[in-house]
Amino acid sequence: MLPLYGGSLPIGRYCIAALRQLGHLVEVFEAPDFYPGYRALQALKVGTDRLQYLENSYLQVVSQAVLAKVETFEPDLVLAQAQAPLSIQALKRLRRDGVPTAMWFVEDFRLFTYWKGFAPHYDFFAVIQQDGIFDELQAIGVQNVLYLPLAAHPEVHKPLELSAAEQRKFGSDVSFMGAGYANRRVAFRDLIRHDFKLWGTEWEGDSVLEPFVQMAGARVSSEDCVRIFNATKVNINLHSSIQAKDLVSGGDFINPRTFEVAACRAFQLVDRRSLMPEAFAQDELATFDSMAELQEKIVHYLSHPEEREAIARRGQARVLREHTYAARMQTLLDFIASRLEGWPRERASVQAAEGLPQELAQQIAGLLDRLALPADTSFADLVWAIRQQQGKLDELDTAVLFLDEWRKLYDKKSGQET
Repeated sequence: MLPLYGGSLPIGRYCIAALRQLGHLVEVFEAPDFYPGYRALQALKVGTDRLQYLENSYLQVVSQAVLAKVETFEPDLVLAQAQAPLSIQALKRLRRDGVPTAMWFVEDFRLFTYWKGFAPHYDFFAVIQQDGIFDELQAIGVQNVLYLPLAAHPEVHKPLELSAAEQRKFGSDVSFMGAGYANRRVAFRDLIRHDFKLWGTEWEGDSVLEPFVQMAGARVSSEDCVRIFNATKVNINLHSSIQAKDLVSGGDFINPRTFEVAACRAFQLVDRRSLMPEAFAQDELATFDSMAELQEKIVHYLSHPEEREAIARRGQARVLREHTYAARMQTLLDFIASRLEGWPRERASVQAAEGLPQELAQQIAGLLDRLALPADTSFADLVWAIRQQQGKLDELDTAVLFLDEWRKLYDKKSGQET
């Protein structure tokens, strides 16, 4: 399920595309559809206590909608992103019903500590850091923890042939795309001597940087991010820090921009991170440890385009080999399968039933073909595909859905008798 809003929302969509690319049927809970209602509560002009009560009540309704979706779809796994509106009560219900759950927490666990409340209620918990988080999770009873760094989605993050107009709009010698954290506001004042553009939100109130902020500080779409990466000679990638004195924090997790810029075969200068040697070789990524080194390398690489291109090509090759969301999703699924016996459960193929009349077998084959499903599709997946259709159902569609409801009633009755 997707989060209501925030930076992890596009990551969730990349995961959906990756899982489908791997051949899985994915039912998406579109939590962002509920975000306008959540925001509308804040316009009621009520007291803080009453507002919190209303917001929590609203999120409980959203969680109930998730449970209804699970009951209909009967998934092998419920995968949630950071900030997904899934309550502890809903997670307890899913565990009681035997539905495995996993969370990919794609935020800094030291800065965003809300994970402590719900992490024990997930069956699997994937994180983008290593130092400290494993011990803290195990201390609160979370055993199935996986280090799963961020990635790129090559269908989106790729080299582009830009028009002259696009190059003028998005291009510059040096640029940064991201939010105006405290360390960046201070650090980037030393970059304005270059042909410099600043993209992203939360830069308001800075009189020095304001003239360099593009699009009046509006949020940049994923498509325009890719255009910026492609059009810029030197993309600056400085990880966030809420402490202005720590301009180059030297932290552990690697942000998604690192993989995305590399996947575009674009050049970047990124501050060195403790986990970076596991992800990239020294000749696949240009790094810096201080602002002085950043300034020196900007000057050097602006005057050596052949070096920029060589590093960018090697970085892109590494991302395409190892750091895609398809690779991450496969790692997560393999981890779950190694820890959960008999997962995923076997599903009987629709075509496996013996003794079907020839006419009915032909109808089912035609239905599978119309829905672009393989011959070994399970009955549950066939039902899901039928429910995704728009418009009026035909007789065979209706019969399959009726059979599914009958099966659920039979299974429920059999369980009560047992």
